[in-house]
Amino acid sequence: MTSKIIGVGNYIPSEIITNIFFDQHNFLDNNGDALKHDNATIALKLKEITGIEERRYASKNQVTSDLGLIAAEAAIKNSGIDPETLDYIIFAHNFGDVAFGTIQSDTVPSLASRVKHKLKIKNNYCVAYDVLFGCPGWIEGVIQANAYIKSGLAKRCLIIGAETLSRVVDPHDRDTMIYADGAGAVIIEHTEEEKGIKSHLSASFTYEEKDYLFFGKSYNNTKCPDTKYIKMDGRKIYEFALNNVAAAMKECLAKSGYDITSLNKIIIHQANEKMDEAIVKRFYRQYSMPVPEGIMPMVISKLGNSSVATVPTLLAMIMNNELEDHQINDGDLVMFASVGAGMNINAIVYQF
Repeated sequence: MTSKIIGVGNYIPSEIITNIFFDQHNFLDNNGDALKHDNATIALKLKEITGIEERRYASKNQVTSDLGLIAAEAAIKNSGIDPETLDYIIFAHNFGDVAFGTIQSDTVPSLASRVKHKLKIKNNYCVAYDVLFGCPGWIEGVIQANAYIKSGLAKRCLIIGAETLSRVVDPHDRDTMIYADGAGAVIIEHTEEEKGIKSHLSASFTYEEKDYLFFGKSYNNTKCPDTKYIKMDGRKIYEFALNNVAAAMKECLAKSGYDITSLNKIIIHQANEKMDEAIVKRFYRQYSMPVPEGIMPMVISKLGNSSVATVPTLLAMIMNNELEDHQINDGDLVMFASVGAGMNINAIVYQF
């Protein structure tokens, strides 16, 4: 017994933010001093390192739960199910609903409850709750849903990943240029078939690493120190990811019982193009193999880093034939992997 994906959906906001958008930003370092490079040079360096040319922002009248709802509706339509048959709605995010122009996070009621309400689901035994697990939150939600299904507590679950990171960034921090908004969702259900989730793995590195991503004050020292924004130590995260994600992926693949040559696609969290490429290269190096051509689809150049939304968004794009050079065929073996705040890592091996 395992779980299989029966529906996918995403929502890619329509507001395109190019790197030119940041041309008038007053970027500072963590001491509050002006950066030595002009913004055009900063944007060029960002593109070279992360691959990001554009990102998407939610409309001013939208919040995270709105994005998640649209993705959920698309997944439900794609699956053809009656939403009343859902046993769980799991919503992965990190900052709740943050209205445009405000700084307060709204998480009561949960975003999952809000989506269930807007879907007009009357079934009281459809349980709705949120997951906060950094960028790997959506994959962790799938792992949790699979556990419910395998234990007999559920037969069908909706897992959403959505975020509006544009609402929690410091405009004086150049890392602001990395972050984006978006949403993705899947529906999984019980199956006795051979296909579906083959293995999974999760880990939390907190002894020394927990503050590599954190909430901190603006780099502009004249701003209110009690107002917090998403911050990260990019160098430490990069080194952490290279040292730990590839090893976790190898362990997850070993648990699945499949050989590395059976792997058809790696759908990895779209965090940083160069970092993701380095992770996958190190993953294959463990098998003394080069990285197969076309194994890792990337959309970060146009969509940026939308945290929990990157993996389900990319999956839906591939399944809906929206990426010209990437397809998932019947029987393909796919690995999902992510790393993020916590510091958390997880992976899933899945056969379509």
